[in-house]
Amino acid sequence: MMKRFILLFTVLALFSTGSMAQKKPAPAKKTSSTTLNRPKLVIGLVVDQMRWDYLYRYYNRYSEGGFKRMVNEGFSAENTFIPYTPTYTACGHSSIYTGSVPAINGIIGNDWYDPQLKRGVYCAEDTTVKTVGSDTRAGLMSPKNMLTTTITDELRLATNFKSKVIGISLKDRGSILPAGHSANAAYWYDGGTGDWITSTHYMTQLPTWLTDYNKLKMADKYFDKNWNTLYPIETYNQSTADDKEYEGKSRGEQTPTFPHPFKLYAGKNYDMIKSSPYGNTMTLELAKLAINAEKLGQSGSTDFLAVSCSATDYVGHQYGPNSIEAEDTYLRLDQDLEQFFNYLDTKIGKGNYLIFLSADHGAAHVPGFMAENKLPGGLFNDSPVIKSLNTTIEEKFKVKKAIITSTNSQFYFNHQAIKDANADFDAIKSLTIETLKEQDGIMDAVDLSKLASSTLPEPIKKAITNGYNARRSGDVYYILKSNYFEGGKTGTTHGAWFPYDSHIPCVFMGWNVKPGKTNKTHYMTDIAATLAAMLHIQMPSGCIGEPITELTHQ
Repeated sequence: MMKRFILLFTVLALFSTGSMAQKKPAPAKKTSSTTLNRPKLVIGLVVDQMRWDYLYRYYNRYSEGGFKRMVNEGFSAENTFIPYTPTYTACGHSSIYTGSVPAINGIIGNDWYDPQLKRGVYCAEDTTVKTVGSDTRAGLMSPKNMLTTTITDELRLATNFKSKVIGISLKDRGSILPAGHSANAAYWYDGGTGDWITSTHYMTQLPTWLTDYNKLKMADKYFDKNWNTLYPIETYNQSTADDKEYEGKSRGEQTPTFPHPFKLYAGKNYDMIKSSPYGNTMTLELAKLAINAEKLGQSGSTDFLAVSCSATDYVGHQYGPNSIEAEDTYLRLDQDLEQFFNYLDTKIGKGNYLIFLSADHGAAHVPGFMAENKLPGGLFNDSPVIKSLNTTIEEKFKVKKAIITSTNSQFYFNHQAIKDANADFDAIKSLTIETLKEQDGIMDAVDLSKLASSTLPEPIKKAITNGYNARRSGDVYYILKSNYFEGGKTGTTHGAWFPYDSHIPCVFMGWNVKPGKTNKTHYMTDIAATLAAMLHIQMPSGCIGEPITELTHQ
């Protein structure tokens, strides 16, 4: 009991940076021209579903030390885009850290259908490993489906594995994929137990500091607070009214309005912490604990901490980007970041660490919100289309269930059944494409095997090409109209090539970074290339990005 009390006191002291003695950080040591100069610690910060405009939409309400500090003290590549489609979480994290695209790194979605295995595949699944930290299957994960190295792998290689690399995220994929293949650890949250876990890909048992932290059941302590707005609700003038029919309700709620009764979930539904700003708070708390317990930045070699704040994604999916919930989540994350940066200044030393901020994707406006404001948008469901097409194809070509499945805006066909029926596959695909083009909500459709000769606009063609992996992708790809997506009537999602999904933040701050901005077009894949240039290490094995020279040539 005394041990748990001491640990809780230590945790609270760590996270209350205001109570920490403000030591003057030691300046980075000057080195001779013959000595390789690198930061003590690199932090990759990916905010899940953070549209680029969130940097400025809430700017006037941000504190001086959070997002505003990054914008003012750091270097921002303001016109950074995702160069592929579909724009999903696993793809984004993989592409940031590999400097590559799904066509090369193999992570073409959160899930995909594998024609060879004849089943669906999850991006981080690995049944050859075991869960470490709980008795659930949530830990049967590893980076094995990612086909190239990451910048974190390359740092390990460059230092003969002396650099320590750790990934932390509520989502397994948000931790595992950034940390890379050779990471010392990747930790993610098991919503079934309320514990942070890992897999035997990394270790056979959790470190003592994490086991002790799990015993505190911090999620229950946050649930006990409920979720009300940080400021008076009438001051949230960047959002819609609180009660909107196109916002999703949580379990036990009559309306999707504040205050949200999170006390209902204490000790019962640990997964719900993900759908609140407290999920981000807990993630950054764990990041501080990891820095302290694992002595990151103190080894003499550059260490790397890859952190993904995922609660923003869950909140966005449920309520949409114009909700008070979204605004409150970013204002709370801003305060968490201020405390995190203050902790880094004290623990590692201002100027001794390099941090970048980005996102794995953005988000569309909710169709209900768009209709309310006389703007284009809507929903699309491909299930009826598949059912109708399979019936037509069977009648016309004598092939049963020719379309096996649809995922990531792609139709997968049963090649063997089509071959056995001696049917004309090109004719079947042409029929499919023409049928898709007739659907409300679809802008165009294309045969992926003939993409190069299609009449698609070049930016869309390039995005689909970069997202197409010959081993894992489907046969026909359809492109939805602007602000159309597949989903329900509440909340939002993402996945398109449009700027609302593909325009992301890209801000560097700290070691060897001078304040500045560029509006030159850059891409998500340039982040790893830039880090490689700054650290003087090899680019990841599939990297197609280019260094942001406006930053590296300062």
